[in-house]
Amino acid sequence: MQRRHLLPLLAAPALIGRASAQGRTITLVVPYAAGGGTDIVARELLPMLIEQTGQNVVIDNRGGAAGHVGAVSTTRAKPDGLTLLFAVSTNIVVNPHLQRNDRTDLSTALVPVAKVSSYQYLLVIDPRVPANNLQELIAAGKKPNAGFTYSSAGVGSNNHLAGLLFSEAAGVPMEHISYRGTAPALQDVVAGRVTMNFSSPSPAIPLARDGRLRPIAVTGERRLPSMPEIPTLAEAGLPGIVILGWHGIFAPAGTPDAELDRLEAAVDRAIRDPRFGRSLERDGLELSPQPRKEFAQAVKEEYAFWGRKVRELDLKAE
Repeated sequence: MQRRHLLPLLAAPALIGRASAQGRTITLVVPYAAGGGTDIVARELLPMLIEQTGQNVVIDNRGGAAGHVGAVSTTRAKPDGLTLLFAVSTNIVVNPHLQRNDRTDLSTALVPVAKVSSYQYLLVIDPRVPANNLQELIAAGKKPNAGFTYSSAGVGSNNHLAGLLFSEAAGVPMEHISYRGTAPALQDVVAGRVTMNFSSPSPAIPLARDGRLRPIAVTGERRLPSMPEIPTLAEAGLPGIVILGWHGIFAPAGTPDAELDRLEAAVDRAIRDPRFGRSLERDGLELSPQPRKEFAQAVKEEYAFWGRKVRELDLKAE
């Protein structure tokens, strides 16, 4: 089986909690609009980060260019451990290859602090589409003038790449429609303006449970514990694709090793807090801590892989 892994209050900082804290405030940049999967996980982690760092923490949502705007802004911050990026895999290992007019090399301008979680994607569709399972969806999409569309958080985002892989494997032509984040991309599926979305589980599960979206399949090797009735793509009749992503925290290059060590230890304690584990399980994600040096090596390998893939597909940023 061929495995394909996807290496996921605008512009206004949102104060998430208070701590007694050394007079220093950490800004955690989330490179998407509020309400999307990355934003949800970051906000769930914030209380534990405040406790474990002993510092005030704020979230700054900086959406745009599939997360590239927020990622690049983090590289320009002072490397003192007070500005961090809460990234999805594609921000770091895919987007830099697409932004051909931006010479910022995120593979060297940012350094890993800690891997936080990993996840698969949930394929959700407009409930008005006459399909109750994957095979019915594929059949409907192959009909003349079906006009299927899929939304994403931007070219090179995990939603976009998942849609590309699905369209190729299923033989269903689809038009890609780009948004500034997963939340607005899902909203237009709910409104009936877009056919489908490959969403991180966090924002899609509540919409699926109340009937505003119809869940069709998940993209991992096993079902989501929080939605065990939804089959994997392979179980639903489309084998050969495994689509995964991760969340991680990054700092500007030049941040002292001692500060990175301190932050890594604090993040590790925070993500192992049972409260965060329960929130991840509820949202359909998995805890996936990894030593910083191992995480850095994995990021390096994924970056090289997607560089080749982007050239092969001739993908370009919008």
